Amino acid sequence: MPQDATAAGRDRTTSETIETLLNRVSVRKFSDRPVSDEVVEAILRASFRAPTSSNIQSYSVVVVRDMAVREKLYPITGNQKHILTAPVFLAFCADLTRIEEATRMNGHGIDDNNLEIGLVSSIDAALVGQSAYLAADSLGLKGVMIGAVRNDATASAEALGLPHRVYCVFGMCLGYPDEAPAQKPRPAPVTTIAITSLSSFAALIASAISIPIRGVHALSFSGRFMVTVSTPSTTLVRIVSYCKVPPRSVLHLGR
Repeated sequence: MPQDATAAGRDRTTSETIETLLNRVSVRKFSDRPVSDEVVEAILRASFRAPTSSNIQSYSVVVVRDMAVREKLYPITGNQKHILTAPVFLAFCADLTRIEEATRMNGHGIDDNNLEIGLVSSIDAALVGQSAYLAADSLGLKGVMIGAVRNDATASAEALGLPHRVYCVFGMCLGYPDEAPAQKPRPAPVTTIAITSLSSFAALIASAISIPIRGVHALSFSGRFMVTVSTPSTTLVRIVSYCKVPPRSVLHLGR
């Protein structure tokens, strides 16, 4: 058996999975090569192993090949032509029908808790969607997420034929790529920096954001502090950070 980095006393820092994620791009042009039902089933079977809150599994995935359905989604999503040209379109949905039925059978309902359970369901659907994309990418497929289905969630639900208590969180166009777009930039790797005072943290925030800075101000109260940033064009852009940081603590901040 070949000696790997761990056996040699060193931690591994790369893998096929990491390389797949590092090379990820959004692809909107696809070849004519069809995506078989077997491939879609394999992708979804793997994606359904994604984490799910309390094992509720409050999501559903609609596989859309019917062009009539996609033609309904096309104007809702801002006339994105890859909705029509992708070999397959997947709709990742938050689905409360099963949990609603389970609570009803036990004499309860979800009407008084629909905000929390709706958020949980949406997150579950997102985890499944990202897992599906990774699985698809590992098989040589590419694609792009379509959040614009939420431009009109009701119209999207009607186009997909979704029942009550189900909405489409996002869609995904998938196929074998016919383009190799350049990657869009992402933040550099995380940097570990020792924070010794509010002023040093304010200076760090100033260097971490790309907009021109006119002033950075820190305000401490009740053991917490807020940092606000102003620019030449606006007095206050936003609260950049609001967190509790003990003296001489170490923060991990993306820069």
